[in-house]
Parts: sequence; C-alpha cells; structure tokens
Amino acid sequence: MGHLFNKTFNCEKELTLTVIGGKWKMLILWHLGKEGTKRFGELKSLMPGITQRMLVSQLRELEEDLIVNRKVYPVVPPKVEYSLTEHGKSLMPILESMYEWGKAYMETIQLKRESTISKK
Repeated sequence: MGHLFNKTFNCEKELTLTVIGGKWKMLILWHLGKEGTKRFGELKSLMPGITQRMLVSQLRELEEDLIVNRKVYPVVPPKVEYSLTEHGKSLMPILESMYEWGKAYMETIQLKRESTISKK
C-alpha cells in the first residue's frame, strides 16, 4: 500500500496537503491534468530543475496514493505513460483555485513593490 495508508492524519486538510504537497507533485499533477497523458521524458522536460531520481520518487508516491496511473507497454525499448486517475482528476479544481489565488496575490505583491519603489 501507499505511503499514506499507514499514517494518521489530524484532519482532511492535512491529508490533502500531504498528497499534493511540494513543488514537484503539484507541477506533475498540473501537467498531467492540463495536457493529458505523458511519458517520463516528456514530464522531465516540462519541469526544468527536477532530477530524474526526484521525478521517479514523486511519480511512485502519486501512483501509490492512487492519484497517478502508470501504464507500461510491452515493447522494446519499454514505453511507460503516466496519466491522472479519477482521484487525480478530482484534484484539478483545487489546483486551479491555487493557481488563481497565486496569480492574484502575485499581482498584489507586484503593485506593492511598484508603489514602494515610486515613493523613494
């Protein structure tokens, strides 16, 4: 079973943050949710800065947590594709809300910086 199944959580919010927490998991989910099924190399190229080891680790955790589906095709060389499960797809409205909030907050911060600079 996945790494979450043996843990105790104080509340549902803590569980949700554990599932999607961290920079890389949210980016993986975002790309799979917005762009559809991807191969490992495609995901890696969409996320500059992620190491191969980290991507493997994050994908494994998301698969264990029933968020990402991993499909292996019996061909040589091996072909592996990743996609969102139904649970994974149900996270997209949460991620979209986080994106919109972050975008609005970034604009607020930028306006604050500009007004501070213009006062000097």
